[in-house]
Parts: sequence; C-alpha cells; structure tokens
Amino acid sequence: MRMLLALPRLPRLAAVPVLDVLLSGRVQRQGGTELAFRLMGHWVNWFMVLVIVYAVISCYCVLLLVFALIQAALKAPLDLHWIHMIFLFCGLILITCGVTGISLKWGERELPVVPLSLQATGPFLQFGAVGALTLLSWLVFQSFHRTQKARSKLLIAVVFGGVSAAIFMWPCFIRSPCLMAKSDLLDKPKLLGHRGAPMLAPENTMMSFNRSLGCGVAAFETDVQVSKDREPFLMHDYNGDGSKKGEFLLRTTNVREVFPNQSFRDSASLTWKELQRLNAGEWFLKTDPFRTASQLSRREQEAARNQSVPSLMQLLRLAQRHNVSVIFDLYSPNQHNDTIDVVDTILRSGIEPSLILWLPSAQRRYVSATAPSFIQYYASEQEMLDNGGKHLNMRYSNLSTQKIRELRRSNVTVNLWTVNEPWLFSLLWCAGASSVTTNACHLLKDMERPHWTMEPREYRLIWISVDAVSVVIMAILCYIQRKKRERQKGYSHQQDGDAASFLLCTVMTRHVS
Repeated sequence: MRMLLALPRLPRLAAVPVLDVLLSGRVQRQGGTELAFRLMGHWVNWFMVLVIVYAVISCYCVLLLVFALIQAALKAPLDLHWIHMIFLFCGLILITCGVTGISLKWGERELPVVPLSLQATGPFLQFGAVGALTLLSWLVFQSFHRTQKARSKLLIAVVFGGVSAAIFMWPCFIRSPCLMAKSDLLDKPKLLGHRGAPMLAPENTMMSFNRSLGCGVAAFETDVQVSKDREPFLMHDYNGDGSKKGEFLLRTTNVREVFPNQSFRDSASLTWKELQRLNAGEWFLKTDPFRTASQLSRREQEAARNQSVPSLMQLLRLAQRHNVSVIFDLYSPNQHNDTIDVVDTILRSGIEPSLILWLPSAQRRYVSATAPSFIQYYASEQEMLDNGGKHLNMRYSNLSTQKIRELRRSNVTVNLWTVNEPWLFSLLWCAGASSVTTNACHLLKDMERPHWTMEPREYRLIWISVDAVSVVIMAILCYIQRKKRERQKGYSHQQDGDAASFLLCTVMTRHVS
C-alpha cells in the first residue's frame, strides 16, 4: 500500500491551528452569527460549522504528520497518495479563504489578539518547541551524516543551526505581563455583565441581568434606545444608518410575527406599549447562540421563553436594590433629546448617581452639568485626557498590556470589553485591568488567581536549563549518529576488501594452474 504523505508538503498547513485559534477564541462567536443573520435573514450557527470543519482539517494534518514521522523513523519511502494531494489542496483553499475572510472582516479588531495569545502562551510554547526540536534532531543528524555532498551538509547545518538558535533565544523577546513578581499582582478585575449574562439567558432581558447578579457583577452593561413616546428601553440592535434594511428588533424579538406587514426604521417608530407586545426570549432557545441553552433547567427555559423587552427604569430599580452600577451605550436618531430623556429617567429612578457610569460622548457637557455625580467613562484615551477624566472603557485589543500598566500607575480606571475567555482574563489580570465587560461571568467568577505567574529570574533559570539539557541531548544524538555511520562505512569497506581478496586469490589460482 502506498504511504500516506510526503513530509516536505506539511509546512504549508501550519496556518491550520492559527486559524482554529482565531475562530475559537478571538473572533467573537456572536459576531459571526449576527453577520450571517444580516446576510441571510435567518439564524444559522455558522460559527460551529466552521469550527467543526477546521477542527477536522487540523486533526487530519496532525495524523498525516505523525504517520510521516513514523515512516521516516522506519526508513520507509515517503510517497504521497493522490487522494491526499486532493485533500491537502482543498484544505489549503479552505484555510486561505478562512484567513482572508477573517482578515478582511475582523482583521483590525481580531488580529491584534494574536500577540496577546503569544504573551499568554509564549513561555510554554518555547518549551514545547525545544522538545520538538530535540526529538526531530535525530532525523536531521541522520540526514546530515548520510549526505555525501558538502553543499547539502552545509545547507542542513545552516538551516538547523538557525532554527535552533531562534528557538533557544526566543525567551529573550517574550514580553508577558505574567512574568512578574507575585507582590506586583493587583486585585482581581471586577466583572461587568455584558447585556447581563447572555450565555445563561436572552441578552438585555431582566432574566439576563438577574442571572448576572449570581456572578457577583459590579455593573450591568447594556444598550439604551428611546421609543416613540420617549420611554428609554433596552435593545442592542439598531439601524445605525437609518435605513429600513437594518436589524432593529429582527434578531432578538418576534417583531415579524407581531407586526407582519410593517417595517420599523428605528426605535422612534414604535411606542413603549407596542414594544411590550414583543417576545424577547424565544429566539434564545431557538438559535442557542452560545450553545448553552441545554444547560438551563425546564423552569429556566420557560422563564427565558417568556421574556419581554425591558425598560431602562426596570434595570435601574434592579441595580438600586442590589447596589450595582450601570453602564450603557445610547443608540438613537436624536442624540440631544434622547440624552435629556435618559438622564431624566435616571434621576427619577432614585438610584444613587455615583452608580451611573456614563459612557455616551454626545451631550457630555449637559450630562456633567445636570448630574455631576455620574462617573464619566471615555471610549478613547485622548478624549479622556482632553476632559481631565480618570475612567477609560476600551476594547481589550486596542490597549497593549504595557499601556494598561502605565494607565493604572497614573490612577486611571481601565475597563476592557468584551473578555470571554479565561486565558484572556488571566492575561489582563496580570496586566492590571480594573474591570472587564464579559458575556461569560459564570466562567470568570470562580477564578481566584491568574492561570500562571512567574518571577522573571525564575523563568530565566528554567529556560536556560531547558535549553542546556536540549543541547546536551542533541550532542549525544549527533555523536551516536556519527558513530553509527562510521561503523556502516567500516563494514562496507570490509566487505569490499573481502571481495577484492577473493577475486585476487581466484585469479592467482587459475594463473598457477
């Protein structure tokens, strides 16, 4: 049977795990699904489809690599079957399309996550790379000693030496915030419930915010719009350009069933009474955006199914009862009047003004004058500095870990959004983030410490020791391969000598005869 693959073809597939990492962690799960909804008009969980496809491709490539290494160790010829050529070509096309699509659609937002992931895993990736290099060195030394041409030997030596030097010296370029003295670790960042607890209940519903209270959130994060009769309510999706072909109400309510022959331009197209007729929870059970609906009990599923669109006043009263802060984005076609109505609603609710973390930039002067006790949060560092503020709310990938530390040293409160993965939360904890906005408060609430921290001196000692052990092992392997090759050459020369002696004796015997 022809063997499965030729080893030199495998490096082309190195992008597979990178793409899988981008899909699984750093491209927001709901973002891709929402995009599919806007394009197709109905819910399809393409995120899970892509994860499955690329997981299969990754496993396939790993298996081929393992079989190739086994073949090389057994000195069997490497021969790639034409079927695998087709599979590899198709996989390469899928990978290229996936990387291109992610780069075009989410490149500016998500690609900066790659260096963050390297900060979190870099020290351990280097240890793994040293181990892999040590194991593969046996095959490299074998090829080196077998090769007869001086140029080939030089090429192998230069390439292997360069790769080895890069791997051994990699830690010199690692800048991870978790390489720190344990005494420098700040308190655990506070958790802000992004639209409540959207993995446990329909987003921006009272059930969702109540579930987030169980996670011990310090604040509710939400989105506010104002109805036709001037009632602020909670809803994320809106038509930012004012067009009729947006997603307002379509994704998270049954507006098509309640108003089948109507199209709503924006929040000012409906009264509060009309909004209350909508169901804001059944979509969660149907689409299961985070694959968590099955974890709900029957009672919880029934409660989720009967959720309605809540008003801002309802949320403020809940926050007041539990002494929880509120931070929100304001989406509206009429920023001036809507800001006035929202501020008026907050003041009428009776909530402690210091619990309001004001984020909208429109009419900020009016808000500061009308409600000076509101805590002003800014979406950019420059805006914060221009206004003399001390509170910053930014996407986690828009601030380097070093910048976060600098801001904290300047007594700036830094909130980062949207942090859903424990490894990312751990990294930002090491960096000194004050708080994070998250969809996964139930996953982060039980973390008592970062995944890892290490003293820089301790890490240097470990990586130098690992490198030294690797060099010693590779030197031994090289020596063994050299001696093995010398014995093979000696045996070959002995066989040639015996054959020559036999031939000489035969000729001489015949001559004497």
